[in-house]
Amino acid sequence: MTLSLPSPPSATSLHWVQVCALRDILPGLGVCALIAGQQVAVFHVAERVFAVGNRDPRTGANVMSRGLTGSYTRGDETRLKVASPLLKNAFDLETGESLDDPSVQLPTYAVRVEGGEVWIGSAV
Repeated sequence: MTLSLPSPPSATSLHWVQVCALRDILPGLGVCALIAGQQVAVFHVAERVFAVGNRDPRTGANVMSRGLTGSYTRGDETRLKVASPLLKNAFDLETGESLDDPSVQLPTYAVRVEGGEVWIGSAV
């Protein structure tokens, strides 16, 4: 089974890094991985896998992988989110957009699952 998210727009090719087995990420929770010197929060939510920057842009603490996941409604669409464990600022898991302040955003990373293993794409 292969799960994937659209890659962020980029002119550069991605370098794929295997981070863990999908079974190592409990549904609804996140883990942290170090990819090309950057901490990345990887979440397994609603049978999908997402990767965003682990650094909370409000506090500067690397804690997003310990955030609370959930959903919210935008128009007629239900979307997935993560809230910082410190100040509870929420971010869209797919886009990284802040739900509280449009001037703040988490970086997002391409994700794929192949053979039960989670891979994160990073620009090199």
